Amino acid sequence: MGLREMKKQQTRQAISHQATRLFLRHGFDRVTIADVAAAAQVAKMTVTNYFPRKEDLALDLHEEFVAQPARTVAGRAPGESALAALRRAFLDAVDRRDAVIGFSGADFARMITGSPALVARLREFHEEREHALAAVLAEEAGTGPDDVVVRVASAQLIGVHRVLFEETLRRTIAGEDHDAIAAALTGSAEKAFGLLEPSLEDYAVRR
Repeated sequence: MGLREMKKQQTRQAISHQATRLFLRHGFDRVTIADVAAAAQVAKMTVTNYFPRKEDLALDLHEEFVAQPARTVAGRAPGESALAALRRAFLDAVDRRDAVIGFSGADFARMITGSPALVARLREFHEEREHALAAVLAEEAGTGPDDVVVRVASAQLIGVHRVLFEETLRRTIAGEDHDAIAAALTGSAEKAFGLLEPSLEDYAVRR
């Protein structure tokens, strides 16, 4: 990373940090872009250049969140199905207490669930990752992303991730610590992915 890229990354991180601090203190809906710009000591235009939507200031892992399932499937091992790869990757993320699957503090989880705007933006994230996964599956199958099998498979696989993400937030807000959440999620993930085995166990197996 060059000096210019490093400076841009530092500016982005500073804006995100100040935004999160303000959101947690005052609530997402009460904080403006101008408030964030003032706290980060940058112009409003600088904030919107890095974060075109206010919601993305609070949900700064957008790119990783959307890309993770598709990248996991694209990089799966020979003989491994899409279902098996996603289950393996999710359980690995649980072991790491990965923020991308929902591990956060209770204040942050309450901020997300308490804001209709953030709940709606998260819904868009899940839809985007479903489309990204469908694109990978369609390319490998030699079909279009509108193929009904591709669409249904992607919807089911991302649906499991959405349900488990919501469980993580719910347990966080309830006051459970990360270890307790991880133990519960492991069991829930095995059940949820297991429900898909009759239809997807042999689907999209890497040659």
